[in-house]
Amino acid sequence: MRKLTATTFLSLDGVMQAPGGPDEDRSGGFDLGGWLVPYADEDMGRFVAAWFAEADAFLLGRRTYEIFAAYWPRVTDADDPVAAKLNSRPKYVASRTLDTAEWSGTTLIKGDAAEAVAGLKREPGGEIQVHGSGGLLQTLMARGLVDEYRLWVYPVVLGRGKRLFPEGVAPTSLELLDTRVTSTGVAVHTYRPGGAVRTGEFTLDRP
Repeated sequence: MRKLTATTFLSLDGVMQAPGGPDEDRSGGFDLGGWLVPYADEDMGRFVAAWFAEADAFLLGRRTYEIFAAYWPRVTDADDPVAAKLNSRPKYVASRTLDTAEWSGTTLIKGDAAEAVAGLKREPGGEIQVHGSGGLLQTLMARGLVDEYRLWVYPVVLGRGKRLFPEGVAPTSLELLDTRVTSTGVAVHTYRPGGAVRTGEFTLDRP
């Protein structure tokens, strides 16, 4: 069985839209793209490199795939820890609109993405990594297919934009596995699903 991990950059209010550049995703009139860039540091590079080293394959939504495919094939440095993995490992892109995918090693997933991903997870191998890909992630979360979340929480409130956990998402608890903090104040939390949400009540002891 393969493990499926999700790595996502989030604002404090849960927005994941267009973290890396102003034109990544302007849908809905979003004009705050590139909000993570001022917080990039050596810690970020180290953490990213360590996680990419674990990747056996990548699973991406259409928009994230197109952003990656426009950039990473042009990075040919064999010592670049991100490019080396992305350019050499299998990539799966879930899309109902793409007819072809020219990035070497890419397989298109058409139809029911969750069913296809469940099949990929049953195959022998290592870690399948999802990066960004909010719409796809929400589909996978609804089917219980995410094994581990790596959430980068940035010290910024955006007030608008697409959220990883939108209104109406299925209630679930998470178990914290690890927390790291970068020099710029980014909290990097690693979680695994913890089952149903548990509730309780604080009561006063009666004399």
